[in-house]
Amino acid sequence: MSIFPYIYFMIKSFHITDNEDRIGFYAGLVTSAFAFAEFSTSVFWGRLSDRIGRKPVLMAGLIGTLLSMLVFGFASSLPIALLARALGGALNGNIAVLQTTVAEIVTEREHQPSAYAIMPFVWSLGSILGPLIGGALADPCKNYPSLFARQKLFENYPFLLPNIVCASVLVIGILIGILFLEETHQEKKYRRDYGLEAGRKILSLFNRKGHSEALDKFRDANFEEAHSLMEDEAPPGYRTTEGSPRYPSSRSLSPAAPPYTRTELKVRSQKKHADPSIQKAFTRPVIVHIIGYGILAYHTMSFDQLMPVFLSSKTSTVPPELPFRFTGGFGMSSKDEGVLMVAQGFYAMFAQAILFPYLAKRFGCLKVFRTAVIAWPLLNLLVPYTVLLPQPYRILGICFCLLWRTTGQALTYPPNNIMLTNSAPSKLVLGAINGVAGSTASLCRAFGPTITGFIYSKGLAIGVSGLGWWVTGLVCILGAGESLLMEEPQANPSIPSIPSIPSIIDEEAIDDHTMINPLSIDAAIVAATSAKDRSSEDLPPPFESPQQIDDESAT
Repeated sequence: MSIFPYIYFMIKSFHITDNEDRIGFYAGLVTSAFAFAEFSTSVFWGRLSDRIGRKPVLMAGLIGTLLSMLVFGFASSLPIALLARALGGALNGNIAVLQTTVAEIVTEREHQPSAYAIMPFVWSLGSILGPLIGGALADPCKNYPSLFARQKLFENYPFLLPNIVCASVLVIGILIGILFLEETHQEKKYRRDYGLEAGRKILSLFNRKGHSEALDKFRDANFEEAHSLMEDEAPPGYRTTEGSPRYPSSRSLSPAAPPYTRTELKVRSQKKHADPSIQKAFTRPVIVHIIGYGILAYHTMSFDQLMPVFLSSKTSTVPPELPFRFTGGFGMSSKDEGVLMVAQGFYAMFAQAILFPYLAKRFGCLKVFRTAVIAWPLLNLLVPYTVLLPQPYRILGICFCLLWRTTGQALTYPPNNIMLTNSAPSKLVLGAINGVAGSTASLCRAFGPTITGFIYSKGLAIGVSGLGWWVTGLVCILGAGESLLMEEPQANPSIPSIPSIPSIIDEEAIDDHTMINPLSIDAAIVAATSAKDRSSEDLPPPFESPQQIDDESAT
C-alpha cells in the first residue's frame, strides 16, 4: 500500500516514455510483478506450512518482504523495480497462511465474523500508515529541502526513505513474531520453540512473580494438561512404568508405550477421522468459493491500481463528448493522495471491526457477500464521471466512491474467507486449500492491474478515460453472477468435536495400542488381584462332604 501514492511519479522518474498516458500501463506492471510471483509460490508455502508449521512460514514471509522493500527503494530503473516486487511476492505466502492460522484458532462459528475481521482491520491500519508514509516521505529532497537538501543518498534514490521506514516496521514485526507468536498447527504446536522461551524470559524481567498472568498466556502446557494435573494425575515427565507388575497376557500393551494427554488424544482422533487427501479436499463448494475469491481479487486490485493513476492524472481541458468520450483526472500530488488514503483507511477500520461483524451475525455471511458483490459493477460505472462534476463537488464525489469501495471490500473478503474455511472437509488440509485460493487470487491480482492498465492507456489514446473502469465493471458482473452459485456451508461432520477419553480409547484401542496408558492397565490388574485376595480371606471355608472328611482322615 505504501507504493501507491508515489508509483506514478516513480515510473515517471525512470524516463521510460514521454507519453504520460503509458505510465498507467507500466505502473500496472510493477503492481502485477508481486502478484505473479506470489501466484507461483502460494501453493508451495501453503503445503509447506502443513508440513513444518505456520510460524516458520510466516517469519519467512516477513523477511522476504523486508528484502523486497529495500531493493525496491534502491531501484533506479524499471527492471530493478520489477525484480524487487517479484522477490517480495515469491518469498511471501503470508495471506493464505494467516487465514489458516485464524481458522485453527477460532472454531466456533458465532465467533468467526469478529475473528476474521481482525486481519482486514490490521490491513486497514496498514492502509492508513502505508500511504501516509509513502506519500509523506517520497522524494524528501524535493518535499523537505530544508532537511534533506544535502542528502545525496535520497537525491539519487528519491523513493528509498519510505521503504527504509517500512522495513524498520517489518523488523519489529519479525522480532515480535519470533518471541511471542505461538504455533497453531494441530500436530506441530507441541514441539519446543526456543523463540517463545526467549520471549518468556524477557517477560520475566518485567514481572518476576512465579505465576504471573503474562507467563500464563505464553506457557506451552495446554488447558487440558493443566486440568489433568489438578485431578491428581502424575505430570507427563514423571509418568513411568518402573515397579509395575508385568503380565504376559498384556504383551501387546507395551509398558514402554508413552501415555497420551487429552489434547494429544484429540489430535490423533481428528487425524484419523479427517481425510487429508488433497484430491478430496477440493469439493464443489470449495472450488466455487475459490473462483469467487479470484474474481474479487481481480477487480478490487484493478480498482486500487487505477485509482492512484486516475487521481494523479492531469485535469483535461478538452470538452467532454458525453456519454463516453472524455479524459482527465484530478491532478493530485502524492501527499494529497496519501491523506485521502489515510481517511479511507480510518473508515475501513470501522467497517471491518464494527459494520461487518454486525451484519454477518444478523444476516449471515452469504447474504452480506452477495449484496456487496452485486453493487460493485455500479461503482466502476460511476467513478470516471466524477471528473465531470462541478469543481466544489469533485472531491466529494471521489470520496463517496472511495467510501463505497471500502465498504464493499469490508463486506466481501472476510465472509468469503469464512465460507471457504467452513467448506473445507478437514482442517488438516486448510493450508493447501488456502494456498490454492491465495495462488488463484495472486494470479488474478497479477492479470488485473496489467490488463486494466493496458486498457486504461488505450482508452486515453482514443479519448475514453473510463474504458478501463468499465471493462473492470464487466468482471464485477461476472462475480455477481458467480455468487448466486454459492451456498452457506453447513457444520462439517468430518471435523469432530472433542470426544471423551473413554470413547476415543474404545474406538482406537484395537487399531493402536499406544492409545492406552499402561499404568491404567497395571493399576486395574493390581486392584482386581488385591480385591480377590481380600475377599478370599473373608470367606468361610467351603463345605466338605462326609466322604471327603473320611478320605482325609484315612490319609
